[in-house]
Amino acid sequence: MTTDTTTSDRRTVDETITVCRAEELPQGAMRLIEADGRKIGVFHTDDGALYAIEDRCSHDDGPLAEGELDGAACTVECPRHGSLFDLRTGRPKTHPAYLPVETFEARIEGGEVKFDY
Repeated sequence: MTTDTTTSDRRTVDETITVCRAEELPQGAMRLIEADGRKIGVFHTDDGALYAIEDRCSHDDGPLAEGELDGAACTVECPRHGSLFDLRTGRPKTHPAYLPVETFEARIEGGEVKFDY
């Protein structure tokens, strides 16, 4: 049996986190930050979209942010065992991971990259 996390299961937004100036995160880049003791990877994809995702593979807690970003497909590959995670939803697209990880709303506001945490 698998468990799925939906938007309604997520906690409410407590604060907005500023990551960096927008020009410091070009397309195809990632910035890793820590918020409330958790690591979050913020990715700027090829189409100019921003995504923030928990830096933890649901398979073995590996560091997703160290994996390869495919900005066109909007995925990041876990460097340990190769699971692909969708940056938009946090859901794994390939095994061995089968549980989603948390994602956060990311954007550019006032010339800064931010996400709601």
